Amino acid sequence: MQIEFQTNVGRKRKSNQDTVGVFENKLGIVIGIVADGMGGHQAGDTASQLAVTGLGTSWEKTALETQEEVARWLISAIQKENREIYAEGSSSPEKFGMGTTIVVAAILKDELLLAHVGDSRGYIVRKPTIKQLTSDHSLVNELVKTGEITTAMARRHPKKNVLLRSVGVPGEIEVDLSVTSVKENDYVLLCSDGLSNMLDDEEIKEIILKDMSLEQKVTLLVDGANEAGGSDNITVLLINFDENNKGGEIE
Repeated sequence: MQIEFQTNVGRKRKSNQDTVGVFENKLGIVIGIVADGMGGHQAGDTASQLAVTGLGTSWEKTALETQEEVARWLISAIQKENREIYAEGSSSPEKFGMGTTIVVAAILKDELLLAHVGDSRGYIVRKPTIKQLTSDHSLVNELVKTGEITTAMARRHPKKNVLLRSVGVPGEIEVDLSVTSVKENDYVLLCSDGLSNMLDDEEIKEIILKDMSLEQKVTLLVDGANEAGGSDNITVLLINFDENNKGGEIE
């Protein structure tokens, strides 16, 4: 298994509020995390960093390996980060109301567990197809579901940044969780909306299936989003599975 990731400020923002990380637990099981912070410069940075660092540090201390164990941990850990980010945001006027999206991929041999809150996404690319595995918790996605706007219109909608769920709110949050089988030569992509609002699914798939290194694919995705306007921070985490090392160490 190979993993590459990159985060970029984009062309319109002054700071990067995205955070990305990859972590292994005591059994060598890997999770990848992408978070997209919101709430002003310092607040957005803080929220996404708290989420990724908190989840990653907690995961490194575990020795979990079954689907059931990891699923329970993902939901519990995200709920914990929600409480801590809300508490931090309530501690000072500068951080009040801060929050973050989150998407987490846990790789268990031939299975992928995805947990997410917000509009950061998870995809699987299996030649010749691409499939979005997450459903955006956003106003525009609800409009798409009801047929009021198209998917293409959603990417340019003036309210595309309005979230219906995020991490850093009072009380319990609902965490979406899914399980997907993975095969040799599959790619799993985690990304912030700075990528998915700039490139459509077919453009993303075309880049991922190019004959080049994983690092080059990630760079090309980021460059493509910037060339399309780069209106937001761009974060890409790309995983490639091979037959001999589907759930093992990071290469």
